[in-house]
Amino acid sequence: MNRQEIRDGLSHNEKRLLLSLSEMSACSPADLIAAGRFELEVEVMGAASWLSSKGLAKIEENISRSFVLTDADIVVQGLPERRALTAIGDGTMDLAELAERLPGGEDKIAIGWLKRKGLADISKGGELKTISLTDAGKRMLTGKMSDEALLERMAAGPVAEGDADPLVIKDLKGRQGMIEEKIRTDRSVSLTDEGIAIIAMGIELKEEAAQLTVEMLQSGKWRDTEFRKYDVQTFAPAVAPAKKHPLSRLADEIRNIFVQMGFTEIDEEYVQPAFWNMDVLFTPQDHPARDLQDTFYLSSPETIRIDDDELVKKVKEIHEIGGGTGSSGWGGEWSREKAEQALLRTHTTVNTIKHISRHPEPPVKVFSLSRIFRNESIDSTHLPEFTQIEGIILDEKGDFDMLVSLVKGFYGRMGFDKVRIRPAYFPYTEPSLEVEVFFNGRWMELGGAGIFRPEVVAPFGVKHPVLAWGFGFERLAMLKWNIKDIRDLYVSDIDLLKKNTIF
Repeated sequence: MNRQEIRDGLSHNEKRLLLSLSEMSACSPADLIAAGRFELEVEVMGAASWLSSKGLAKIEENISRSFVLTDADIVVQGLPERRALTAIGDGTMDLAELAERLPGGEDKIAIGWLKRKGLADISKGGELKTISLTDAGKRMLTGKMSDEALLERMAAGPVAEGDADPLVIKDLKGRQGMIEEKIRTDRSVSLTDEGIAIIAMGIELKEEAAQLTVEMLQSGKWRDTEFRKYDVQTFAPAVAPAKKHPLSRLADEIRNIFVQMGFTEIDEEYVQPAFWNMDVLFTPQDHPARDLQDTFYLSSPETIRIDDDELVKKVKEIHEIGGGTGSSGWGGEWSREKAEQALLRTHTTVNTIKHISRHPEPPVKVFSLSRIFRNESIDSTHLPEFTQIEGIILDEKGDFDMLVSLVKGFYGRMGFDKVRIRPAYFPYTEPSLEVEVFFNGRWMELGGAGIFRPEVVAPFGVKHPVLAWGFGFERLAMLKWNIKDIRDLYVSDIDLLKKNTIF
């Protein structure tokens, strides 16, 4: 297309922008609006995009990130670990006393962060647990933690990404509702040499109609109307056929693999009592996974009654003294009240352990691919709601070799030719393993597996090995499609979905 054709095919807004840029040089949409050349930014950017596609203008973008404080009270009140530091002082404190000083579960949050920062140690003498500060913790009594310093800076105004420690930012973003990331995009538009040449040919700014209307025909106004020329060579969007979302197709692929391997799909309700979500799986009642910052507890219903008193008795004995499994249990007094708290399930092992309770005799081969919920802050690698691939095999001849073969076989069918196994620890399996695949030049962890401990299966009378595994669905999708931000999997960008060619 020659310059004459390009000039004649320019829209009214494209001409306005070219003329404005010839007078104002490179400028932002805000500059053009302030100068009275345009009224809306969308008009500027729409015209700029078309001029850029024709090689007449250049758009430059500068993206900057900053962080702002969303909970101003935290600077005044202090972080939970700061209040715990002050309460403990130079001595030691009983954990029960700390819970009184920091009610509402804040003591557990404080202890977690103190341990993570290396500021405190917990010791146990008999039934009494105490907390004392480390040397680093004692120094912090008169010093200031890095996250405290950054929060104080944010209290005075936004802090640019380059002016903040990324590790401190990551920790603060992991705390619910404390800070927020702000993204600012500055754009400027300027002429190219080709755009300058088109302007030199002369541009007449006049109103043009883009299409013929019924009113024009009826009134005869079309005879005196200047119509914009149509460019038959201009870009036109491709027509995309209807197709399944990529995640739906991946889910279908996973289901097909397990079905071909002889498995049956199962699922249970999202809302469960802590009994089935944690207690049956031999998770101690003081485990951090039960804390409010990790688990979504419900207010309606607040509790779910466990009707099987005999099962409750067996689980209680296992937690307290091992219940004849050869384990010493966790000690202390197991609480039925805690076990009946209603929550959103934190893993799909609820599905498989319930299935085992109803089918304690081999052979059993089931899997689930379903939603789970954890009280996570949203970032590039975490979501509060995500999907887990879970399954079990109950077999008289089940052993660790069978489990390893199954794990490697699954990932092999998913297209990963290099799979390795390494030892791991999980509360309800022994032995346990983690599976890693080699991708883009490095090993990446994708899930865990193991054989259910006797404490888990004993209440149901299971006499044979139960092989269990849990894999991350979204992490698998990110790896297969080289996606860096988990949020991109669930952004309903229709253009990206149309262009998607994954089958």
